[in-house]
Amino acid sequence: MSQNPVSLKGRLLMAMPGLPDPNFAQTVTCICEHNDSGALGFVINREHPLLTIRELFSDLKMSMVDTMDKMPVYLGGPVQPGAVFVLHGAPFHWEGCIQVTPDIGLSNTRDILMAMGQGKGPDNAMVILGCAGWAPMQLDAEMAENSWLVGTLTMDILFKTRVEARWEQAMMHMDMEWGT
Repeated sequence: MSQNPVSLKGRLLMAMPGLPDPNFAQTVTCICEHNDSGALGFVINREHPLLTIRELFSDLKMSMVDTMDKMPVYLGGPVQPGAVFVLHGAPFHWEGCIQVTPDIGLSNTRDILMAMGQGKGPDNAMVILGCAGWAPMQLDAEMAENSWLVGTLTMDILFKTRVEARWEQAMMHMDMEWGT
């Protein structure tokens, strides 16, 4: 797979105000892959309204340490809504881990979830259900239609900023030079 001339991998996409798709209205999406095969991303500012991390781990028949109880489960997008993904900081030795940036990885295998459940996972992690996916050139077309603004993906926005403040914070890190 070759890279698009301007890959958005490792960037944030902020939905333009008024984006008509309710799946993405006022969302911040972390793009983890963007190449000739399409794009893969995760909405990072929508918590699951009902499912707790304890319920998710119970559904997966996995135990977890009590310190995880306050960790939210995020709704990553409308594609594969039952699939579990983890956006995380170092370490990156998990099976199938995709390096999104030098500081951020994406995993979706049991080994990282089991380690997290034992309190041995990465210090910074987001557990996400579902993802956002784009067919080849679909995201490029949406960019040409000005559906998205491009921002810088940082550890702070991903792991330190309150979920309700992520859109505004990401907007402050817009990349005015994108695509030039």
